[in-house]
Amino acid sequence: MNLLKNKKKAVLMGLLIAILALAGCNDASGDEGAGEIVVYSARNENFVDALLDKFQEDTGIEVRALHGGETIVNRVKEEGNNVQADLFISNDIGALEHLRIEGLLEPIEREDFKGIEEQYRGEDNSWIALSARTRVLMYNKDLITEEEMPKKIWDLTDPQYQGEFAITRGGNGGMIGHVSALRNEWGDQGTMEWIEGVKDNAGGILQGHGDIRRAVGAGEFKFGLVNNYYYHQQLGEPSNNNVDVIYPDQGADEMGAVVNAAGIGRIKDGPNDQSLEAFVEWILEPENQQMFSNESLEVPINPDIEVVEGARAISEYKVQGMSLRELGNVWEDTRRLIEESGLDLEIR
Repeated sequence: MNLLKNKKKAVLMGLLIAILALAGCNDASGDEGAGEIVVYSARNENFVDALLDKFQEDTGIEVRALHGGETIVNRVKEEGNNVQADLFISNDIGALEHLRIEGLLEPIEREDFKGIEEQYRGEDNSWIALSARTRVLMYNKDLITEEEMPKKIWDLTDPQYQGEFAITRGGNGGMIGHVSALRNEWGDQGTMEWIEGVKDNAGGILQGHGDIRRAVGAGEFKFGLVNNYYYHQQLGEPSNNNVDVIYPDQGADEMGAVVNAAGIGRIKDGPNDQSLEAFVEWILEPENQQMFSNESLEVPINPDIEVVEGARAISEYKVQGMSLRELGNVWEDTRRLIEESGLDLEIR
């Protein structure tokens, strides 16, 4: 009889343990991801990894990062009904604004953006620009003088420079943003003429800006169209660093240099709201805003944050007038225009 009672007790105890274990599993699933954040990044890993490592060390929140270059925008769009990520780090405000227009970002709910003015945020605060980059002409001083260099972006169509310079392929985010600004300035017909002229005139159409700055430094081309921080990167090389830079279109009646920015966007319905909010709070701290900019040698959007040594603040040169917010409205059309020109299809 005692044996039977003991067996019944054992069975009941086993059932109780199973029920508690199941309840524990259900509770755990409700908190799943509370201590992590999933980040999709289109920026170079060298610019992002140290930043994300610091966030993880400072907060204890685990970071799961996917680095996908320019393919990340398409991934966010494809996952629209099955959201996997919380945060998108982009090199291009046009891409962020495009995702906002597509309904794939949602507002960052806060009042204080710590020095990031309204014009450098999405109209619903779903994205924040943190660092700026400017389109410049970097040149090899052993091959060409400042006086001989083109001073306007349109000059890249001039036959006198045929074969002397390099540009990126058309699908590069920097090129998409640049062409969008040119469309705003010249209209589609004038911009198409520029693309076709530059495509025929360029000595090389390369994969990325890093390829251009190394090729110019090595003397393979006299100059190249890059974002300004690539010039600072080349200056830091132990050799092939005799380079300088032209900020184009600086005359009184000229449009000014084209500026784009890098920043972050909150992906709609991301799985880890609390971690996302913690990241935004963290990234807006001045030292972390500065790190975001300095890792890539870009210029902080926040005017109160010190510019990296040797760089020029945006206030020091004439800037083309297109609002960064407008980039998203024309981002898809610009990609189509570039592809129609044939520039996106060719690397040489």
